[in-house]
Amino acid sequence: MPAPRSWQSETARLGNAEPSDPTGWFERLWSSAAHGDITMPWDRVDPHPALASWTGAPAPGAASGTAVVVGCGLGADAEHLARLGYQTTGFDVSPTAVQAARDRNPGSSVTYAVGNLLDLPPAWAGAFDLVVEIYTVQAVNRSVRDALTAGVRSLVAPGGTLLAVQGAARRPDDDGPPWPLTRTEIEAFGRDGLEAVSIEELAAPGAAPGRPGTWRAEFRRG
Repeated sequence: MPAPRSWQSETARLGNAEPSDPTGWFERLWSSAAHGDITMPWDRVDPHPALASWTGAPAPGAASGTAVVVGCGLGADAEHLARLGYQTTGFDVSPTAVQAARDRNPGSSVTYAVGNLLDLPPAWAGAFDLVVEIYTVQAVNRSVRDALTAGVRSLVAPGGTLLAVQGAARRPDDDGPPWPLTRTEIEAFGRDGLEAVSIEELAAPGAAPGRPGTWRAEFRRG
């Protein structure tokens, strides 16, 4: 039996395949992984380092309020927030990814759901005290970037916080996926009543000096 193809090579093949359905390729990717045709996408059990260092190390259960993880994948970031004490929702556009997250985290307190940033449930509007978006927007073609970013912003409750973690780019580049964000594009999360608290560019592990790193941006709604 042939070895599974790498999921990264599969994203390069699928990411631009259907311009009329820019998010539909995620289900094809996760379905291929579920059938063993490719390696498991974004396969990690620990929270993203940019999220882990931002939350710090409070006692488990010390946090409160509602949280949502956009494009939750296998659920590592959502599980991290739940351990901190947030009433957490994780959603992904791929039903196969959502089922994989449930299977990987049996008995979890996280609510895993199917959701599309381009067509979110009305009940989620302004419903979350903490919104975490890591690498989802950059994974989708720039043709719908404004709509995706607006979808992320719409989730933030009054007084709530948005943490956005995205690859950094010096200038727009259409050779993706992924399509890292310029400074102007990361700043665009700070609209519709959201204001920037901090925008920092973290060095990418192993990257040569001067190479673009990773944006970690915090925004708050008044």
